[in-house]
Amino acid sequence: MTNDATRDEPLRLAGLELRSRLLVGTGKYANLDETARALELSGTEMVTVAIRRVDQSKEGERSLLDVVREGGYHVLPNTAGCFDAASAIRTAKLARDLLDTPFVKLEVLGDPKTLLPDPVGTLEATRTLVADGFQVMVYTSDDPRLAVHLAELGVISVMPAGSPIGSGQGVLNPNNLSILMELCDVPVIIDAGVGTASDVAIAMELGADGVLLNTGIASAREPLRMAAAMRDACSAGRQAYLAGRIPKRRYANASSPEEGLIEEAGPRT
Repeated sequence: MTNDATRDEPLRLAGLELRSRLLVGTGKYANLDETARALELSGTEMVTVAIRRVDQSKEGERSLLDVVREGGYHVLPNTAGCFDAASAIRTAKLARDLLDTPFVKLEVLGDPKTLLPDPVGTLEATRTLVADGFQVMVYTSDDPRLAVHLAELGVISVMPAGSPIGSGQGVLNPNNLSILMELCDVPVIIDAGVGTASDVAIAMELGADGVLLNTGIASAREPLRMAAAMRDACSAGRQAYLAGRIPKRRYANASSPEEGLIEEAGPRT
């Protein structure tokens, strides 16, 4: 329950307002029931779907898209698995036709080993998709200057990696991310590398507008418990950022002020 002390603005993405700042992926779960329950426990309102991996061939059977629709989530199709601008653009257009949404999470990857974003292909695909009317949320590195160029092209969010996709290493370069957030005038959502709840809290405490994750929940020993933990960490990190942390000091700083202390009585005679 919120009150005036913990009230917050929603995350706004191209006119869409989200109360939860946690975005969650839909891959790697054991089954569709676990997917549905994990999404519910995470508190998310927007989920990503890798459109190239959605199987629509089995008529009459429950599908991942059924889970998304049943939960009332905003769907964010992504171009996962695309290694050049042309294939990412084709995939985005397919997603728009299939799901009837202008939103897309753009991924143009450099190679299958690192899964790092290719900067040249990302810029090319971004320019084309924005011009075609897409609401682009773009996966990028933590390079502040690249993020600025992407924002200038008209994306609705830049999504820098905290660390490599699925690595669970958390936020490796908080300094770069802080600079990136300072320079970009669109929402910054940390995407990739989250391993546990503290990683989410750290990202939000840095000032991120949101966090997107998948493997950190789906591959946990207990995905449902981790989904709830990620939800709470996102909220706690956001509130801590808004509250403002105390400055770090080299030496101790007493909790109780020295003024007004009663002097200790001298020894009895």
